[in-house]
Amino acid sequence: MEQQFKVTGMTCNGCVASVTKKIAAISGVIQVDVNLETSLANITSNRVIAATELQSVLPEKYTVTSTTETHPEAAPEEVVSKWKQLKPLFLIFAYLFVAAFLLNYKSWDWSNAMLDFMGLFYIVFSFFKLLDLKGFPESFGMYDPLAKQVPVYGKIYPFIELALGLMFLMRFQLQLGLVITLIVLGITTVGVTKSILDKKAIKCACLGTTLNLPMTEATFIENAIMLVMAIVMLLVNL
Repeated sequence: MEQQFKVTGMTCNGCVASVTKKIAAISGVIQVDVNLETSLANITSNRVIAATELQSVLPEKYTVTSTTETHPEAAPEEVVSKWKQLKPLFLIFAYLFVAAFLLNYKSWDWSNAMLDFMGLFYIVFSFFKLLDLKGFPESFGMYDPLAKQVPVYGKIYPFIELALGLMFLMRFQLQLGLVITLIVLGITTVGVTKSILDKKAIKCACLGTTLNLPMTEATFIENAIMLVMAIVMLLVNL
């Protein structure tokens, strides 16, 4: 079933991430979509969630009121909505593949094309994370095991991605960059996999908090592609 609540008191994407995390932890909640501009929280759950229950898990600065009656979940519309939300991610991947191809098509070398793709991937994805340095760490910490235990890791993660992007594009310390890629994306992939298997209703912070992306199998595939590329490049450079 779906319910909608008005949550006043949110002032930034960090607030959205915090509210989403608190609501997602409530028993029975399947999906949460919190909108900063409208102050609305759309919740999909397997039971009725009372406004008082939401209020009890949120800090006092937030005020929760119910705006709609509960109604059955419309699965087809939800699937369509999910794919619409993921459209920016697919478009970015398409642009990155095309860019890597165009940079190398005159004297084709698949290893150089792969390094260019990885470098551009990190540069673009770090850009979106840097747009909201305050909100990103909290969103990232909702599923990344290391960021959850060591909050400062979430704060420096966008800069790690930026550094890796420059290393790959400049062909600087490639083996070190590939090893770091395996470590950081390996850790994140563990958290992503656990979140998907547990069916947690959280947002993917791969493109920061600016874009409203749900955590889906697409996030796992995105990380898996980069991990496979890193492994291949390490084997080639042995």
